[in-house]
This record gives sequence, structure tokens and C-alpha cells, in this order.
Amino acid sequence: MLYSDGELKKRIKAGCGVYYFYASDEALVRGAAAKVVKALEKDDPETTTLDGPTPTVEEIVLAAGTISFFGGRRLVLMPLLQPSKYSDKDLAELCDTLADTENAVFIITTVMEERYGKLSPGKREKKLLDACEKLGYCAQLTKPGRSALQGLLKEWAAQSGASFAPGADKLLLDRCGEDQFLLQNEVEKLAALADYGTVTEEMVRQLGTVTLDADTFDMVRLVTAGRAGPAVQKLNTLLALQNDPILIAGALVANYIDLYRVVLAHRSRRPSGELAKDFGYNGYRLKRIEESAQRLHKSQLEESLRILQELDLDLKSSKLPEALLLQTAVCRLALAGRRP
Repeated sequence: MLYSDGELKKRIKAGCGVYYFYASDEALVRGAAAKVVKALEKDDPETTTLDGPTPTVEEIVLAAGTISFFGGRRLVLMPLLQPSKYSDKDLAELCDTLADTENAVFIITTVMEERYGKLSPGKREKKLLDACEKLGYCAQLTKPGRSALQGLLKEWAAQSGASFAPGADKLLLDRCGEDQFLLQNEVEKLAALADYGTVTEEMVRQLGTVTLDADTFDMVRLVTAGRAGPAVQKLNTLLALQNDPILIAGALVANYIDLYRVVLAHRSRRPSGELAKDFGYNGYRLKRIEESAQRLHKSQLEESLRILQELDLDLKSSKLPEALLLQTAVCRLALAGRRP
């Protein structure tokens, strides 16, 4: 079941005993769990938090079976549980405990792996999902789109007494990507810089963090435009900021694979909507990839991927400086497909 604020309110009002939230983004599940805790806190319940990915069954049974001093149901929080780490026997006992407990309300969260833009639960994760769907509210949270994230930025700023000047919120998303933990921290930092007034684009440029993915994507756009000089300058900035060369190379590979997917999709006349759904691209991201892909052809991208494969091998085996290997690869990428 996909998460719904309305459905969550109905379940809370009905006295639901199990809440299980799962997503590929930790911020999403933490936010949903916090809503439940806030709603139930008005009854001043006693709370037990079982930290760690695999609290023992004994700990769970003890927490669930402990009668609250005030007679109400105890809240048992199990953040970032990893069902795949349990044995089949222990997972079965966990499901039985959830079903048999009357003195507790369980609030459980799990971050699951995403493949091709879709969650990919394993066997044990599916077993816990099935159990929680029968016992209470079990909901998948999906990543908000760009417009929804802009709304969250404005909401977080308003909570601090600040606001965004026109365009500043969009620029922050461009620079930081879509990680909600990072974005919320950036909003708090920028609000303080603005003395809890208006956050401007200049403030975002001055103080806002730039993610490696966003910076690497900008570098790829320069490379695909044949602008080797500015691309190498961007690379040198990333290295000066002590980004791991292996991670930079990995981000380059990921961006070129995105370009290759788009070029192949266009050659086969595959709709952009299908591509976005299969690989989890939001509309803004896909639009930017398509803009860069317009300049490229299949053989050029294949040559670029061979260059990146060589870079990966060189970074792992060559005695040459890593910075030099990266700089050389970026120049070769800018020339790929343009030789006479």
C-alpha cells in the first residue's frame, strides 16, 4: 500500500497497533514514523526505542510485554529494522510477537534497496510486509517530485521564520540534489545566514553544499559540449575539496550510463515516461539528461564508456597520480567521437 496522510489519520484514530513504513530514502520513513509518534504523544505514553538493525527477539518481547505504568499502551519504536538480517526462525517469532501483543503499539521503519527505480524487497522483507499488512498500517513511501520538494523547502524555511527569494529554492535543489536530510540541514544553515529573513540565490551559491552527483553532472554537461578546459577546472575543484577520485569516477560512469540509456531509448522510439518509470528519473533530471544526450550518438557514448572502463582499471592499478588519470580521462571524453 502506498502511504497516504488520510489513511494514516484513520488508522491512528482507530487505535492501530502496528505501523510499518518502508522506502529507499531514510528521511521518508523517519518523517512518517515521527508523525505517528507526535499523534500518539498526546496520551503521554511510555516509549521504548530498540535501536539497531536487528534487536533480539527477547528484547522485542520484553518491550512489548512490559505494562505501562499509567495503564496505556507502550510505544515500541524499531527504527531502520533490517528483516533480512534475521534468521527465518527469529523473523517468525517477531511476526508472532507483533500479532500477539496487546500492551504495545509498534512503529517500525525499514530502508530497502531500489533497483531500476523500484523497491526490491527480499524474501524476509516480504514476510514482514505481509504480516504487518494483516496487523496494521503497512505503507510504502515514494520520493517526492521536484515541485513537492520545493514545497518542503519553503515549509522548512517557514518553520525557522525564513523564506526563499524567487528562484533560490530551485537553485538549492539543483546544487544539492534530492536527499531530504541534506536539504533540511541546508535550509537550517541558510536560514541562519539570512538572519531568519529571506534566503537569496547569492546565499545559496555562497554557502549551499553541492553534492558530488550534481557537480559531476555539471562536469559531464561541459564535457559533452566539448568544453574540456572548464570541465577540468570543475574536476580540479572536486579534487581540491578532497572528494575520493574513485567516487568521482563512479559518478562519471553513472552519468554516462544515464546518457546511454536515453540515446538508446530515443533510437527505439521508447517514450520518456517509460524510461523515467523504469530507472526512477524525475522529470527535471530526465529533461537535463535528454538535453545533453541530444549532442551525442551511440558510438560516441560507447567510446566514452570504454574510456571510463580504462580509467577504472588505471585508478586501481596505475602508479600515476589519480588526479592526472582523471584529468586525462576528462580530456579524452571531451574528444570522444570528434577525432577526424
